[in-house]
Amino acid sequence: MTDQFNPRDITWLAFNERVLQEAMDESVPLPLRIRFLGIFSNNLDEFFRVRVAGLKRAMDFKNKILSESFYQPPSKILKNITEIVIEQQANFNKTWDKIQEEMAEKNVFIKTHKNLNRQQRDFVRSYFDEEVESNVIPILLHQNTPMPYLRDKSLYIGVAMRKKEWQYESRYAIIEVPSRILGRFVLLPSESGEKNVMLLEDVIIANLPYIFSYFGYDDFEAHCFKVTKDAEFDLDNDIRTTLVEKIEKAVKSRRKGKPTRFTFDKNMDKALLEFLIKKLQLTSRDSIIPGAKIHNFKHFMDFPDVFKAIEKPQERTSFTHPDFTDGQRVTDVVLRKDVLLTFPYHSYVPVIDLLREAAMDPDVKTIQITAYRLASNSKIVNALINAVRNGKDVTVMVELRARFDEENNLKWKERLEVEGVKVLVGIPNKKVHAKLCVIKKRVNNKTMQYGFVSTGNFNEKTAKIYGDNLLMTCNRSIMADINKIFNLFRKPKLNPEEALKNCKTLVVCPKYMREKIEWHINKEISEAKAGRKAMMIIKVNSLSDRGLILKLYEAAEAGVTIKMIVRGIYCAVNKKSFKQPIEAISIVDEYLEHSRIMYFYNKGQEDIYISSADWMTRNLDYRVEAAVKITSKPLKNEIKDLLEIQLKDNVKARILDNKLRNKYVKKDGTEFRSQIEIYKYLKNKADEQNQRRMKAL
Repeated sequence: MTDQFNPRDITWLAFNERVLQEAMDESVPLPLRIRFLGIFSNNLDEFFRVRVAGLKRAMDFKNKILSESFYQPPSKILKNITEIVIEQQANFNKTWDKIQEEMAEKNVFIKTHKNLNRQQRDFVRSYFDEEVESNVIPILLHQNTPMPYLRDKSLYIGVAMRKKEWQYESRYAIIEVPSRILGRFVLLPSESGEKNVMLLEDVIIANLPYIFSYFGYDDFEAHCFKVTKDAEFDLDNDIRTTLVEKIEKAVKSRRKGKPTRFTFDKNMDKALLEFLIKKLQLTSRDSIIPGAKIHNFKHFMDFPDVFKAIEKPQERTSFTHPDFTDGQRVTDVVLRKDVLLTFPYHSYVPVIDLLREAAMDPDVKTIQITAYRLASNSKIVNALINAVRNGKDVTVMVELRARFDEENNLKWKERLEVEGVKVLVGIPNKKVHAKLCVIKKRVNNKTMQYGFVSTGNFNEKTAKIYGDNLLMTCNRSIMADINKIFNLFRKPKLNPEEALKNCKTLVVCPKYMREKIEWHINKEISEAKAGRKAMMIIKVNSLSDRGLILKLYEAAEAGVTIKMIVRGIYCAVNKKSFKQPIEAISIVDEYLEHSRIMYFYNKGQEDIYISSADWMTRNLDYRVEAAVKITSKPLKNEIKDLLEIQLKDNVKARILDNKLRNKYVKKDGTEFRSQIEIYKYLKNKADEQNQRRMKAL
């Protein structure tokens, strides 16, 4: 089994190592390196909340099928995870030490309560009194009382307190750091040319004598820790409760999840450490990980902008797609031709404008759109609400089970319904992950439909940092299929496979996308066996589905050329039996590679799809997903060019080999960094098109 596949969770850790490599790379601008440390930490938190928690639950079942689904026994994977995480944490700590040295060279310092000057001490005392104290609630710990509820994602200070007359006895307390309310970073008064930053926990530690003054303690020892909890939840089967009620109940129950990881400052008072481990009922099966002083590093994704103009990431500002630069309404362009947007290179504004125009267009009657993860102040939602106020019939499919966005989506549901939007909340046992929109208008007794299909969420904030594709189109067959999918959402008791079997143009999950992919691979296999050209290029975030991996193996054994660009999970391996080894790379750079693209040579027809689905069992069998075939020749050529650019990357591309070593693609001559080259390619196309337009005028 281990020769056939790499375990999903180990390959995910290999991906997170690629993120850490970016932080370690001294050629990356300093603010970005700090941000990559934050991303690494945030990724690892989610990994322990979801994947490690799942593995621990799986250990309780002596089931061959479970081991097959993980590709190795869960106990073996967990042991491997612990070894890898400890090694990665050591590299993380070294990287952070090095970054702090470089920050000091640029006169940027992170201060603790031990190295403040008098002015800064006065400021910290005043800041604590005015901003922090009212948000700090110390909890005294006792041997005979249960451990208080600790919040997942929160950072805590463990305090050991002593009085001079108590030589051998300590009292313990914990304090939650109120970073959700106040943020994590405090800018201190600084001399000219310097920037001094203090972490909120150090502000609290500096004021421990004031916090506990009532008790008369003389000596304080304080160190940070955090607990990561099982984030999975089970939805009850009570038919009397709605899906909304089940989600609300499950979100609350998640807060009581079992700890899956306990990380602490390695210098923590030993007796306090033992006390906490005992109170949390942690065992050798749990991940108890000593670390450096700073925890919850995810906040460093939003480290203060203290580096002035120097060391800022190279600005590659999003630009307007050339089809929308001559003042025409977005709607008019889309009703005339297909448009492919590639984010974050192209601006997201035309997507919002299309919805705004629909909201104001007296001929528009209905808007239907899916929502998975929305921006906090969503302009998409604002446009939809305005459409309702202008008398349009608006339907939004809000997926309440979007992991870690359940509470946000419950709030969006409530707000949309208050405004008069019809909100649909999904179908039983299937997440809705498809990214779809259809707008219907009536002109001279004729119905016209247009909209878009995307690889990423309808979220203008993440569109600035996620690499995605979105097709704007008025193709009647595509719009008809989107309507069929929304009909399923309105009648959730329908069998999804039955309801979607008549989709003629969109390739949908469950069932049909898997069948279409296998059909395409089989065609390439037939061509290879006949001695003709056979090739596929697959770009996904993750590849873990057993059936499709085995199909790729079959194609490689037949001699099909397979090129893969896989950002994260990659469970396939190359085998000696392959006539043509699989060429697989992963690109980790400033933007998060998020688009899913499938290219099949197909006897020279070159079939290309953009999709919302990864090649994972959960996507293909347990979600509603959609892929759209690109039929416009110029757009097909553009996507082919984008894929070729990424396949040439020799700066940020790593080889995905059997041993998950994350070796960089060997440089052959000039450096070629795909995200920069894609920007140049699309910007040049835009400039040339704009110049042609100006000449025509």
